[in-house]
Amino acid sequence: MIRPFHPACGVDMGATLAKVALRHEPGPPELRLLPVQDLESVLRALGGAQKGTLGLTGGGGTELALRFARSASVLKVNEFAAWGAGARALLRRSAADLDEPFLLVSVGTGTSAMLVDGMSVSRVGGTALGGGTVLGLGRALLGPIGFDDLCELARRGSRRCVDLLVSDIYGPGQIPLKGDLTAANFGRLAQSAEAPLEPADLAAGVMGLVGENVALITAGLALSARVRPIVFAGSTLRGNPVLAEVLLRITALLGRHSIILEDGEFCGALGALELAARHET
Repeated sequence: MIRPFHPACGVDMGATLAKVALRHEPGPPELRLLPVQDLESVLRALGGAQKGTLGLTGGGGTELALRFARSASVLKVNEFAAWGAGARALLRRSAADLDEPFLLVSVGTGTSAMLVDGMSVSRVGGTALGGGTVLGLGRALLGPIGFDDLCELARRGSRRCVDLLVSDIYGPGQIPLKGDLTAANFGRLAQSAEAPLEPADLAAGVMGLVGENVALITAGLALSARVRPIVFAGSTLRGNPVLAEVLLRITALLGRHSIILEDGEFCGALGALELAARHET
């Protein structure tokens, strides 16, 4: 049963998932993650929003806006503004509020990087690598598998059986790079005629490939924007400690201070909720 809530809610309709934030009185917002294809479930989750303001962001919200157009006030929120407002709210909640500009990185189906400077939020780059890549490659290598199962499988695997390291190519002191850095993602498979690898090792290799490249790209964007903090958020990081560890390790090697934002997949929804609530006052 949907509890009554403050007449404002936020929805971020992504390519795969709908992120919903419902404001109850009293208490913190209620957060829900739903398949974007199941619009009826999203509508049921919103419940009494017909009497309030719906803050809507993301690329997949057209049909949802049409369904509410006659019964609720629909406020379409710029996606970057929503993500910036939501990230600041989550940073305050985690006592990690930043008083300096930072790069906000949304790791969803793909990856988008935004420069947050006070109330200003602007996209500075991104990559097509993201959760869609993780799941697509995972299924190509392992057959039908869900995202949560892939994350758990990766947690039990070892990338050492998959990736070629610098130390596999160069001896100590030959080049000014650490030997445990990756020289080629999945490169060991090109050199080995051994028995097929364990599924867990392949899953870990997928996370490493995506994580290292996302980290390299976003660290470069942070350097170009002259900011040190990077805040990683997005649905691909939910329950995915292997990917999170890769992002933190590689960005630290490149001189950035990174944070994995708890509940970061709800940045857009929380920001849309916050901006909808302001619109009502």
